[in-house]
Amino acid sequence: MASPDKPDKSDLLQGTLDMLILKTLALRPLHGYAIAQRIGQVSRALLSVPQGSLYPALHRLENRGLLAAEWDETDTGRQAKVYRITRKGQRQLEREVADWQRLSEAIALILQDETWAG
Repeated sequence: MASPDKPDKSDLLQGTLDMLILKTLALRPLHGYAIAQRIGQVSRALLSVPQGSLYPALHRLENRGLLAAEWDETDTGRQAKVYRITRKGQRQLEREVADWQRLSEAIALILQDETWAG
């Protein structure tokens, strides 16, 4: 359980995991483990994606036509399912990023509000 001073990393992903996956795959196709690694790397380890959340999200996005996948050989020589974003996924990503930016701007306005300073 997360302490009040340090939120659980997985709590940060609620409602945003699909967008993070789509954004990560907008740069290049990757297999599941590499997606999780990339999100952790880019976020400077502030975000971690547990496998129990990642793979159901990948399957859900694939079923919605936002991702396509094919089996390929990794750098280590083993077979892995490699995911890529589709055109439909790119359009969804653009919508989600715009929504996220509007939401974060609204939250920033509230956090900057000094009228109720106590």
